[in-house]
Amino acid sequence: MIAAGCEVEVAGGRLDRCEMVEHARGADALLGATFLAGRMDREFLKSSSALRIVSKYTIGVDDIDVDAATELGILVTHCPVEANWGGVAEGTLALMLGFAKKLRERDRRVKAGGWRAPELQGLYFGSRDDGYPGLTVGIVGLGRVGRRVADLLAPWRMRVLACDPYVDDRIFAEHGAWKTDLETLLGEADIVTLHCNLTAETRGLMNTETLGRMKPTALLINTARGAVVDLDALCDAIEAGRIEGAALDVLAEEPPPARARVLGLGDKILLSPHMVAANADGGLRAAIAPATDAVLAALRGEVPEHVYNAGVIPHWQARFGNDPLL
Repeated sequence: MIAAGCEVEVAGGRLDRCEMVEHARGADALLGATFLAGRMDREFLKSSSALRIVSKYTIGVDDIDVDAATELGILVTHCPVEANWGGVAEGTLALMLGFAKKLRERDRRVKAGGWRAPELQGLYFGSRDDGYPGLTVGIVGLGRVGRRVADLLAPWRMRVLACDPYVDDRIFAEHGAWKTDLETLLGEADIVTLHCNLTAETRGLMNTETLGRMKPTALLINTARGAVVDLDALCDAIEAGRIEGAALDVLAEEPPPARARVLGLGDKILLSPHMVAANADGGLRAAIAPATDAVLAALRGEVPEHVYNAGVIPHWQARFGNDPLL
């Protein structure tokens, strides 16, 4: 970006909100991954009247008030690179297998000098010729991650249900998933895996009511966003035996407080530090180039790829289309 004639300011470390506002003041573009110091709300976005784009390395944009950005004429772009969403899908299967095959418990027993035990039996995933029907997986959100999860499950001959009101019927068929509604999915799935964006509609999607629709033997997996799950309701459900357990890569509060309930559920919960897509030669590294290209395009007065709030484009073009900075 410097070679293109941009003045670049790098904000290092974990900044508080006031520090972030100071860095953003007067900026034409903001570029980064997850803005941990707080959500980019209307007040924050207004800190620079020149701001024309917020370009994210990530797929998710839930740390930005997209509605406010749209009203202010600011582009929000994201980077749905395969290294990221493909890694999330692979990590989802790892969590699924780790929990269902009791890998932690088996490892701990052998290291303690023990050996086989009935309680260490895992779950057989796929259907078999002897009549065993296999497990049913329910995918909530059939976007890039959900589709890859369905594809990865296909050779295992598992029954795959999916719900996503924003996806065309043909997508379900192309990825071997039966289209259904959320209530049916929750009632029939042995494993429920969440792959929806965090929006006003999905915040707290898994709550006391929806968790209560799951089988008592079912497993919940969340590699989407922490706030999709009401964590207290999930802890209640696990403690009461209303579901078997959960595997979580994401939490509403990250990292969790030292005395958080979720840390005290033992083997009923499998936790990962929001690193499901953090793989060698993967993760967000592949997003740096396209996210940078998005910024450079916006500074040239051009509409970049992967605009999340596409409805802003006419307003944005009226503001900046005839005002190239490069």
